[in-house]
Amino acid sequence: MNLTSPFSLAILAIVTLSLFGLPIGHAMIGGSILYLFLAGLDMGTAAEQLLNGMYTSYILLAVPLFILSAEIMNTGSMTERLLRFCDAMVGRFRGGLAQVNVIQSIIFAGMSGSAIADAAGTGKMMQKMMTQDGKYTPSFAAALTAASSVIGPIIPPSIPMVVYALVSDASIGYLFLGGVVPGLLMGLSQMAIIAVIAKKRNFPVEAPVPVRELPGITIRAFPALMMPVVLLGGIYSGVMTPTEAAAVAAAYAYLISALLYRTVTLKSTYRSLLSSARTTASIGMLIAGALVFNYVVTIENIPDALAAYLQAHELSPLAFLILVNVVLLLLGCLLEGTTILLIIIPVLVPTAQALGVDLVHFGVVVVVNIMLGLVTPPYGLLLFIMTNIAKVPLRDIVRDILPFLFAMIASLALITFVPGLVLFLPRLFGYQG
Repeated sequence: MNLTSPFSLAILAIVTLSLFGLPIGHAMIGGSILYLFLAGLDMGTAAEQLLNGMYTSYILLAVPLFILSAEIMNTGSMTERLLRFCDAMVGRFRGGLAQVNVIQSIIFAGMSGSAIADAAGTGKMMQKMMTQDGKYTPSFAAALTAASSVIGPIIPPSIPMVVYALVSDASIGYLFLGGVVPGLLMGLSQMAIIAVIAKKRNFPVEAPVPVRELPGITIRAFPALMMPVVLLGGIYSGVMTPTEAAAVAAAYAYLISALLYRTVTLKSTYRSLLSSARTTASIGMLIAGALVFNYVVTIENIPDALAAYLQAHELSPLAFLILVNVVLLLLGCLLEGTTILLIIIPVLVPTAQALGVDLVHFGVVVVVNIMLGLVTPPYGLLLFIMTNIAKVPLRDIVRDILPFLFAMIASLALITFVPGLVLFLPRLFGYQG
């Protein structure tokens, strides 16, 4: 590569601006404009690409709506009722409260689509429940909460899958279906690790919930439990698109919290809207920057060149997937997941297509990799969130999360080598891939 070429200088500008503290989205826009200037192209193309990408992509509307639904659930009492329901189901076993942590993440996975929303919402409650009376160490509770939160964006709905669909043109509906089995597999692997550790460390057994209380607990949690049914049922029955389902999810969460549970006030509604707007603006700028930079990457013909290079070396689809796993796991240690999805994946998608890799299978493998990056040292975002919540050193959380991380990597290897685990449900619903 010519180090003085417009593209090289644009990359240097993006890295330099990022190191000086400019948000990566802004840095990508600045670097892309520099490229257009040096290449003698119309710099107004940057604004054109940004506007076309942001305002003509219907699926992007799903992102702020899923974020809003997660905020409303955390504001209302839906979270507490679901935790009580999970405790009634599995809390009676050794290490039962730790198992509750995983079960609640699986249930919330069908509602919010965000790992960070899961950790920041139910994570605080689980941390308090697990550490009161010294039942579990704060570092173990924080590590488990971070690990279980990873499940959220794998089981539908999933914000990362919406973003992947944006850059790959894969079907969101089939991507959502493809994430169900891998997400459950991740949850089961975590529960197996808990069972082993619980026996080794002699974790406490919670007092069983009396059988006579189970119907009442279930009834109180039932409206919240119906949210995934309404959401996914609407998508796969053909009544709603995934974007419309995101709007329904936000409306359903608000109506249940405000009218049935009566736990949402005008003040809390305002806070939820404000928080959602801030998160959406942050993600929106990142997407905008990536859209402009991806235009530059396309002009440079990098995706096609990479595809031709790998084909010339007769790389098999399986070898390509293994290479992608290694690269994404390493990048996940350093970069934020949305950045990887928007910058790296558009370069890899043409190669995946050229090698005959199914884009739904590829998308689920990519999303699982990116979710593992959230809990991979040294810069896993969920690790820092839980360090702040639990008030314990990062090194203690890293030590306790390693068994869960290895189990999840094993699950990733399984879905990589056995595509049928991902494609079984999509094919059941008519997917021809």
